[in-house]
Order: sequence, then structure tokens, then C-alpha cells
Amino acid sequence: MFQRILVAVDPSPARYSAVRLAGELAESSGAEVRVLHVVASAASVATVQPLEDDDHAKALLDEAVTILRDKGVKTEGVLARGLTAQIPTTISESAEDFAADLIVLSPHHRGFVEALFNPRVSDAVAHASRRALLLAPEEEAAA
Repeated sequence: MFQRILVAVDPSPARYSAVRLAGELAESSGAEVRVLHVVASAASVATVQPLEDDDHAKALLDEAVTILRDKGVKTEGVLARGLTAQIPTTISESAEDFAADLIVLSPHHRGFVEALFNPRVSDAVAHASRRALLLAPEEEAAA
């Protein structure tokens, strides 16, 4: 089974599904987990603009690490920085550095046309990485 799992989290509510799934897999196999959050920036001709402030990014990472540690999972958290186009490469490189057996991501659904102009991170990671990739199913909204 898996011994080292990388779970990449973003600010969307879908991150909870990814963290939950990574935790369940780690509990059942005794795996270590690295939680990665990439603090994204957007670039224009004249400037690079952060899309998230440092305090929010750190709180998001700490929350995921705490959830996993509370389950008894050996966990570390890593913040990285990069342009939005660099996020898939950053995730893949972190998985390599951690020697992850598995990458867990939360999917972001887009229409066909939108995906042509703005590819999904999960699609790009699948093409950039040599690691197994698991997309966590989105949790159903409460009725």
C-alpha cells in the first residue's frame, strides 16, 4: 500500500474531501502525509500580484495538518509559492522531493471550453508527474 502521500490543498471547500481521503488512506496503511499548499500569484506585464495573503495561506495549511494529526497521522505541512501556471509543476516536484507514492487532489470541474483556456490543475499534474494520482470525490452539499 502507500507509505508516503502528498495531499495538495487550495482555498476551495473541496480541500476537505482531499484531506479526509488522504487521512483515511494514511490511517489504513500507516503512511506519512505531506500537506502542500501553493500560494499562487498572477503575473501581468508590469507586476506579479499575490492571489492570497500569507496569513490565510498559513491558516489553511495549519488547518489541514491539524485535521490529519488529530487522526494520529504523521504529517508535515509545506507552503510553496508560484505563479498560477507553475502550480502543477510545484505539486509534482514536491511529490518527487517527498518520494510520495500517491498524490491526492481535489478536482475542480470546468466546462470543455473553460478547460481549454484554463486547464485543471489535476489534469496538468497527471501529465507532469510520474506518481499515482487520486482525485478525491466532492462531498455532497447538505440538503
